[in-house]
Amino acid sequence: MREIIRIGMDTSKHIFVLHGVDAAEQVVLRKKLSRKQVLDFFAKLPPTVIGMEACGGSQHWARELGKLGHEVKLMAPQLVKPYVMRNKNDGRDAEGLCEAMGRPSMRFVPVKTAEQQAALMLTGIRDGLIARRTQLGNTIRGHAAEFGLIAAKGVDKVEPLLARIAQDETLPALARELFVVLGREYARLEGELGEIEAKLMAWHRSDATGRRLAQIPSIGPIIATMLVMKTPDPLAFRSGRHFAAWLGLTPQDHSTGGKTRLGKITRAGDEDLRRLLVIGATAVIQQARRGRGHHSRWLLALIQRKPPKLAAVALANKVARIAWKLMATGESYDVARMNPIPAT
Repeated sequence: MREIIRIGMDTSKHIFVLHGVDAAEQVVLRKKLSRKQVLDFFAKLPPTVIGMEACGGSQHWARELGKLGHEVKLMAPQLVKPYVMRNKNDGRDAEGLCEAMGRPSMRFVPVKTAEQQAALMLTGIRDGLIARRTQLGNTIRGHAAEFGLIAAKGVDKVEPLLARIAQDETLPALARELFVVLGREYARLEGELGEIEAKLMAWHRSDATGRRLAQIPSIGPIIATMLVMKTPDPLAFRSGRHFAAWLGLTPQDHSTGGKTRLGKITRAGDEDLRRLLVIGATAVIQQARRGRGHHSRWLLALIQRKPPKLAAVALANKVARIAWKLMATGESYDVARMNPIPAT
């Protein structure tokens, strides 16, 4: 067999399909492996470059194949799709991966360590617990409203509502028993969420980069932690503009015939990180509109001429570029460079 310079590997739960080429771009490997055979096969193969889609389980395989001396490159599925010919099947997918990873302009997803992957679980589990808490709180409010008991908005109003329900002797006994079950489940979720947030804050305090990012207005411990976790290699982006574009905070381009047409933001990249950056920017804009705090001249001028939501996206884009600069250079946030003035 001639020397293989790169291999495209299409992964699934049980079947893995390989497509390899040599230096002359001639196909020298077409092979189908079971899950148990993958590591044994690559352990016997000389070190080469392996391309895979960045999908479920890809980080695990990238780490395992890296231990065997291979270089693994992960690619976003939407970037690989144009290289897959028609009549899609596993073999064509592997061939498309092999072709895509050889393009000079291809962008790759950094491989995370096991520790980074474990830290990312904190944010995912926290989001899940918050969603379940919101769902359970709405359930309690809905059932209570059927008995004429309502409460103001807010998470902190659910427990007082449960206390009022427990003291209301006019409710049927069965209803009070069921509200006790819901209240017990709500308290359990609150406790688990508190534990996860404590672990997240401990991780944030132990990370120097996260502490520097938290100095940026609109970025708190949660956003700073997610930026560090989800951007293990900031130098993979050529500039802050590329980082903001990866997050989907730049307008869609539909230009043709020399005529520029810019639409809504692309919403590419990581949805959770983009959402948190926009939420943080919205909080800063609300403070500026109420005349609180010191803000840059650029922001005060922006909120005078743009709607709040549009201004929030623009501020989120700017914050993302600042965050990339701090992560890439190791600098600290300099508030004097923002030329802050009191909001009015």
